[in-house]
Amino acid sequence: MVLEKVKELFPEAEVDRRLVSGLLCGSAAALLMFKWMNQIRVQKKLDEFKTKREHGFQRMEKAAKQFKQQNPGIKAAPILSLSLVELTAKLKDGSLSPESVLYSYMEKALAVTREINCVTDFLPECEEQLREIKNREKGLLYGVPVSIKENVACKGYPNSLGLVKFLDSPEHDDSVIVKVLKKQGAIPFVKTNTSQAILNIDCGNTVFGQTLNPFNHKKSSGGSSGGEAALIGGGGSVLGIGTDVAASIRVPCGFCGICGFKPTGYRVSVKGVTTPVAGMNSVISVTGPMARDVDSLVLCMKALLCDEMFSLDPAVPPLPFNDKIYLNTCPLRIGFYDGDGYFQPSPSMRRAVQETKKLLQEAGHTLIPFTPPRIDFLVDELFTKGLYADGSSTLLEKFRQQCGIESTFHSYFLQRLIRWLKLLL
Repeated sequence: MVLEKVKELFPEAEVDRRLVSGLLCGSAAALLMFKWMNQIRVQKKLDEFKTKREHGFQRMEKAAKQFKQQNPGIKAAPILSLSLVELTAKLKDGSLSPESVLYSYMEKALAVTREINCVTDFLPECEEQLREIKNREKGLLYGVPVSIKENVACKGYPNSLGLVKFLDSPEHDDSVIVKVLKKQGAIPFVKTNTSQAILNIDCGNTVFGQTLNPFNHKKSSGGSSGGEAALIGGGGSVLGIGTDVAASIRVPCGFCGICGFKPTGYRVSVKGVTTPVAGMNSVISVTGPMARDVDSLVLCMKALLCDEMFSLDPAVPPLPFNDKIYLNTCPLRIGFYDGDGYFQPSPSMRRAVQETKKLLQEAGHTLIPFTPPRIDFLVDELFTKGLYADGSSTLLEKFRQQCGIESTFHSYFLQRLIRWLKLLL
């Protein structure tokens, strides 16, 4: 077959079968060699990054240990047991120092990640920021250590999304949400793990490995903000920032027994937040807080919705948190559904909705059942086609450097399958 094609290309020339066979074998050998060398190069990059990551953890351990030796009277357990609201009150009145809080959470976060692998990077700049906040006005989150999801930019660290391709591309500036947190006195101290390309509800990738559930190591922490949920659920952080397109905050919060909030699109800035594909205008990614309780989420939203965010990102509507509406005790009319007509809910999900409905009704609110309109159109046309409009070519390019690494195979195969189906259909 190949020989006939060669004859068609060179009809007047004498074609030597051995020459053609040699060329074909040589090309195949060169291709295999190229793939083998690429795999070695990728593995070398991964090994170097893992070494760098471990050095960060060792630095984290050394700093926490040194503070503990210098301050033997400070006990971590009472600090770690405080809610965010209680913690901020004690930091502001001076009964707790920012140092004691930061190093207590640093030590705990390290212990948690050694067990369940949820932290991707230690941010040593937090120690410098610790000194800086004492010379500034105390914001709403003064002295609070905050964990940040891996795809939310912190200057000097890559938003890799668990992809080897981006390990050598550190961010040149903080994301807007990190800048606002710092303005409010918060101290970002670690970044946390995510699913590969933040496109599924598990939490594992080629670069950082698999994150486990803090309560059952045989279970997943959920995703894609699974590192955040696992760290907070395990007690290693009091407040975190995640991102959400299709439940990437809400699913891991449910899996890890904490609270999370997905704001309305564009309510909180996403400048400096990396998404798997550019555009995504019909599938909007948002940033939101994750914490142990609802009061913590409220405090975080109050801190974020400030003039600093509105000036740094003009795309965010300049609407501060409305305490009057939040504290209003008038009965509400609340719509609910326990099935959307597209995805089949598990019995536990349906039961949770019905139990919540009953509690709200007992509290005096009116519950109105409804069905989401045009759900097939929303899922098939806006979500699926919006996310994979290019036949997954963008995602495939990002995965390409990782071919041959076992943990990437399923994600890579899924994107290839979508592309093949689009060509067929």
